[in-house]
Amino acid sequence: MDDLTKDDSDLKWYQGITRYQWVVLVIASLGWVFDVFEGQIFVASMNEAMPSLVSADQAKNIPIYNNIALGAFLLGGAVGGIFFGMLSDRIGRTKTMSITILFYSLFTCISAFSQQWWHMAGFRFLVAMGVGGEWAIASAMVNEVFPRRARAHVGGLFHASSVFGTYLAVLAGLFLIGNESIQQWSESLDVEFVDKSTIPWRLGFILGVVPAVLIIWIRLSLKEPEQWQQAKEQADATPNQKMGNLGELFSRRYIRRTFVGVTLAAIGLATFWGVHIYGKNVMKEAARVELATGAGNQQSDDHGGMEAADVVDKNELKFYEMIGMLCGTTGAGLGLLSFGPLCQRVGRRRAFAVYHLLAMAVSFVVFLGSFSTQALYPLLVIFGFFTVGMHAGYAIYFPELFPTRIRGTGTGFCFNAGRILAAPMLILTGWLQREWELTEIEIGTVLSGLFLLALVPLSFAPETKDATLEEDL
Repeated sequence: MDDLTKDDSDLKWYQGITRYQWVVLVIASLGWVFDVFEGQIFVASMNEAMPSLVSADQAKNIPIYNNIALGAFLLGGAVGGIFFGMLSDRIGRTKTMSITILFYSLFTCISAFSQQWWHMAGFRFLVAMGVGGEWAIASAMVNEVFPRRARAHVGGLFHASSVFGTYLAVLAGLFLIGNESIQQWSESLDVEFVDKSTIPWRLGFILGVVPAVLIIWIRLSLKEPEQWQQAKEQADATPNQKMGNLGELFSRRYIRRTFVGVTLAAIGLATFWGVHIYGKNVMKEAARVELATGAGNQQSDDHGGMEAADVVDKNELKFYEMIGMLCGTTGAGLGLLSFGPLCQRVGRRRAFAVYHLLAMAVSFVVFLGSFSTQALYPLLVIFGFFTVGMHAGYAIYFPELFPTRIRGTGTGFCFNAGRILAAPMLILTGWLQREWELTEIEIGTVLSGLFLLALVPLSFAPETKDATLEEDL
């Protein structure tokens, strides 16, 4: 009996973990950190990049072009996650992980040379293919390498590392893309082949090539998981058990598990784009009221009704908005870290249910209440904790739903098909703003009810706590 299946329940989750297993977790997590950075660098730079990629008569369409680029990223992530997930089942985890990292690193760097808005949108699609693929492969590999007592904990650690990718993008935005000194330096350069004012944001994208260094470490340090090697040998000897067979996800044996995974991911991603991202706006509106009235502790009866807000300095509001984003992101990281231990204690289904119900409750409190900026600091941390924390469960639970021969395929399909279903959220939020004239905070309030829908797939989801990866499959 190997180390991954023997009875070691008396050990703490981290006891007996080998150096190689830690290396796998570190490399997988770094890949995910840079995944998120490659995605967020566009968000940090789009207000500078997109205006420089359009003509004067196209300027009015910049918001549309930004949404097209964001939509291309969601679609590319779905395509890449499914394609590279299947490829990893067929040719191996380490080889495919190297390809995905090279993919997103190369195309993020090439994005720096965009000359038209559609160049950027096209490159975002290609970047996202690598990003979506890397997550599916890394999460599958982490689950296959670690013993079952540690899977929930390391899965949470793996997904929580995404917070550092967001932090890196914020730092790039503050100290490179939006840095006045960098802008002055670029204007002083004696170059004619590029608009000097665009150099800062182009440098931000060039940084995207750095993760390619990980490929060397992967090739030197990682080997294919034993479970994958055994599954490959068995598949080669058994004609009806193909590696990476997408159609098998919809067989009678696995379709329920596929539905559960896709639905959970769709709800999580839809609420991220429709609820979580608007937490920072609550801080912004609270600051608008306080700054407009000149009283730091004065509250308003509603989030956005101060006409005097016109006199508020936009830079101050932007500062509070970023502080709100920082609080929410920090809470998200803590929630992601905490989800794994909770999974191990109460089971996957109960952990998902607890987080979704509390996310809905906290969201209603944040969006419907009237709070000072001081009160919102801890409240937005709690808000981020529950609205994003359950995302760690995707890296823990999805790989446990499928056997090794289709684990990369199933994990990638569930998470990234969820992206496709969540993509209309960008359209819906715009429609609600235009047709119903809802504010972003009001949109967050309405869409907070989506968290409750998670109870539907959870009602018939299989419990995988303490199960070996092949058990009951």
